[in-house]
Amino acid sequence: MTDTSTKPSDFIIPDPAAETAKSAAEPGSSIPKEELEQLTADIVAALKTVHDPEIPADIYELGLIYKIDIDDDRNVLVEMTLTSPGCPVAGEMPGWVENAVASVTGVGIVTVKLTFDPPWDKDRMSDEAKLLLGMY
Repeated sequence: MTDTSTKPSDFIIPDPAAETAKSAAEPGSSIPKEELEQLTADIVAALKTVHDPEIPADIYELGLIYKIDIDDDRNVLVEMTLTSPGCPVAGEMPGWVENAVASVTGVGIVTVKLTFDPPWDKDRMSDEAKLLLGMY
């Protein structure tokens, strides 16, 4: 699998361009570099269409996406969290994420894994989300 995740010790998800570059740099993938870069960028774009209904920002910029793994068969594992374990859309949001990623051309099977380790905090948000929410 190609791992495009941040390390647990990272508290701010890099911008999509950096994320794409990191995924392309991973050795051992049978997917051509340019195709992997495009697929990763398309997945990130799809994730940015999913919004937390209580916060006017997309889940990627909020830092809810911890990992995107793409295997050689173009199956995708998304590891994500929620702003809190008691989030009212906890039962629905993983399905929204799965549907968004599955809509990307070239993607195989999509699996969404929900985790609360490490717990989400506001430091995971991108500068864009912080600016949008007036936290900058």
